[in-house]
Amino acid sequence: MTTATAVTPGTWTLDTTHTEIGFSVRHLMSKVRGTFKTFEGTLVTAEDVTASTVSVEVDLSSIDTGTPDRDAHLRSSDFFDIEKHPSMTFVSTGVSRRGDTDFVVTGDLTIKGVTQPLELQVEFLGEGGDPWGGTRVGVEATGEISRKAFGIDFNIPVAGADKAMIGDKITLTINAEAVLAS
Repeated sequence: MTTATAVTPGTWTLDTTHTEIGFSVRHLMSKVRGTFKTFEGTLVTAEDVTASTVSVEVDLSSIDTGTPDRDAHLRSSDFFDIEKHPSMTFVSTGVSRRGDTDFVVTGDLTIKGVTQPLELQVEFLGEGGDPWGGTRVGVEATGEISRKAFGIDFNIPVAGADKAMIGDKITLTINAEAVLAS
């Protein structure tokens, strides 16, 4: 079994063709899911994995929920306001171990000029060689945020109910593969 203690120290770049940054949010009686197609990120791993760092920048105009009209609305000032705030960023502030392959990565998430803490539950999926002579690492991370905490509070009341059309809780899911710089 591979353990995170075996991670090669160094700088790793997200492989954007093998990484997905996704989300889900409640909409009426179901959930809407989406991804961001354009992003970049770096992981810097240390001998002591808990001294490692992560930084990611996401192009908010690259949102894709599978519905072009909804995506255009999400880019508008009702939600992300990409004209004024074209990207969101995450910069880690700490890593703690939760076993051989599980970690908690804490950091600062900035959306629309508002920075809030984010805690990601991270599972280390392994490290190994690729067919091109490189070294790769894989992780899966999940976390939750309140969209209202970032000033994203657009909503539509549902007639005859004590709720709104769009939920406040956003579930984030990141499936990442990164390549060690040579």
